[in-house]
Amino acid sequence: MSTLLKRNTLIFALVILIIAFSGLSFFIAQHPIFDFDIKTSLFIQKHHADWLDKVMLAISFFGELPYSLLSVVIVGAIFYWKKYKREGIFMWSVLLSGLIILGIKNIINRPRPTSFYVRLVEVNRFQSYPSGHVLSYTLFFGFLIILMNTLKGIPRATRIIFTYLSAFLIITIAPSRIYLGAHWFTDTVGGFLLGLICLFPLCYFYFKKKMA
Repeated sequence: MSTLLKRNTLIFALVILIIAFSGLSFFIAQHPIFDFDIKTSLFIQKHHADWLDKVMLAISFFGELPYSLLSVVIVGAIFYWKKYKREGIFMWSVLLSGLIILGIKNIINRPRPTSFYVRLVEVNRFQSYPSGHVLSYTLFFGFLIILMNTLKGIPRATRIIFTYLSAFLIITIAPSRIYLGAHWFTDTVGGFLLGLICLFPLCYFYFKKKMA
């Protein structure tokens, strides 16, 4: 595949993601309580237990303040300390997504699920849409996966472990947020789409500067 075709394909994918996120955001702004969301939450919460509550809370751990900030700062510092200074700086730039998520949350202003509709294991203070946990996991762990498959100087075993661990957290964060009663299904979809949208420019500037 030629470089031009690859670039056009990526641009097309980014446009589709932006359109999908914009359409979903508009729909949620008009329909903050959505029947499909309620049914999905009840289905996921149908089987629950104390041990499962703890597992789901553990999965969400890296998205809780201040641990979400500390995770990015520490991982970026490790890259920087290990002579991967550019990677450390780009990893720190993930923190800018916090401003994006807060801005969109305030614009859409969707309330969190309440005990009237679902079982609440975790109570949150900020607006519901989109899910900040899903966004941060998609962006942070997604970029970490890319780095683990790009930096061949890192031991292979380390790259494999962090790739699979990151993939596991990206896959499980959405159902964990719904299970905990912290988000609706569409919140997690919005967070995933926005995470991918944010990942595009991060990777673009990282690889562009790297190849320059």
